[in-house]
Amino acid sequence: MIRFLLDGEVIEVEDPDPTGTVLDHLRYTLRRTGTKEGCAEGDCGACTVVLGELDGEAVKWRAVNACILFLPMLDGKALKTVESLSRGGALHPVQQAMADGHGSQCGFCTPGFVMSLYARSIGAVGTEGIPVKDVIAGNLCRCTGYGPILDAGEANPPGPTDDSEIAALLRTIAPARAGRGWFAPRTSDELAALLIEHPEALIVAGATDVGLWVTKGLKDLGTTIFIGDIADLKRVEDAQGVLTIGAGVRYSEAKEALARLHPDLGELVRRIGGLQVRNAGTIGGNIANGSPIADMPPALIALGAELVLRKGSERRFMPLERFFLSYGKQDRQPGEFVESVRIPRPAPDTRIRIVKLSKRFDSDISSVCGAFAIRLENGHIREARIAFGGMAGIPARARACEAALTGKPWSEAVVEAAAEALAQDYQPLSDLRGSAEYRLAAAANLVRGLWLEPESLLDV
Repeated sequence: MIRFLLDGEVIEVEDPDPTGTVLDHLRYTLRRTGTKEGCAEGDCGACTVVLGELDGEAVKWRAVNACILFLPMLDGKALKTVESLSRGGALHPVQQAMADGHGSQCGFCTPGFVMSLYARSIGAVGTEGIPVKDVIAGNLCRCTGYGPILDAGEANPPGPTDDSEIAALLRTIAPARAGRGWFAPRTSDELAALLIEHPEALIVAGATDVGLWVTKGLKDLGTTIFIGDIADLKRVEDAQGVLTIGAGVRYSEAKEALARLHPDLGELVRRIGGLQVRNAGTIGGNIANGSPIADMPPALIALGAELVLRKGSERRFMPLERFFLSYGKQDRQPGEFVESVRIPRPAPDTRIRIVKLSKRFDSDISSVCGAFAIRLENGHIREARIAFGGMAGIPARARACEAALTGKPWSEAVVEAAAEALAQDYQPLSDLRGSAEYRLAAAANLVRGLWLEPESLLDV
């Protein structure tokens, strides 16, 4: 059985389907039909709900996509839907502002927008100090009514909330640790023991990709282990020149620490999906999934990141670039899991540039993602680490390109030779996001941009 709070009431779900979605439970069991299904892949935001969990004495809220959130992931948390905002018939100020400004046209997307703006109004995770347009970047309006929606958000700035009653109720809910076909460990030691016993089990952190395996691919996931409530996998530590990010740290929680390493890292995180995706997806899950178009691995590879893997009580450390073997295959043994990623702080003379190319600027998957870490000394290139995603079956370094730069004078001719050397490094595939020819040309132009673009951090 799992239990969660909905508007102050404890909801119990007996024997939940481990891959049943929160969206389906809301609509078909609880009859909360304000939450809509637009895409069933976490892209349009029509299903946005707000989820709360204890954070010390307070409640930490975050907007998430209900369409790819599995029911066991609700356990021990508080849930708010669009119906929660107008209990008793009075509109919430966000709803009133939407109505007064004619922010709703066909109305299908409206509940999702309202919930995203409501999350901002209560200072939810990821909304602090960012523009309204970034808060709603994960919500799509097919009627193009964004102007009044932005105005509604501006009319409701963040303010304090009193969640003491919800926090008290959450403390009374004893979390479930297992159910039919699923487990929810609370410590990494429990996770390690479970994976020894069930080495075939699928690990689910945020379900931002795995959710689509179910909603789009109708896949049976088999035994599933949810790791979203493992506190010691959520640590972010910056000490002795190394930033360590636990495998359970969500993108929205890691953004500030990554941005302190370099602003381009913060901007890269800002463009990874919408806020709802960043509030669920984890950096560790993104790495373990091994997608060739994942945005973060190229940047981390260029920065010389190290991966920590654990099996039982044993740990092994490896450069992140060695983890990816071939398309869909990573160097992870049965029963082993990604525990953390360690990112060395760049040396002061390292010039960094990270660029993502996609069809849409926001909430889109990369066609090409390039990351550059170059050290200059007396006008010469002392070291070059360059990695690309979307150019091969795995995120990988551009070794020939690096060799064309290393030890050479910093000049336009040298950069041009490095751009041409990319053809030795990659043989891209053609797909919906770009042809092989486009990808190779675009990647070469990113290298040329190190020299040509006036705003480039490599301009000397």
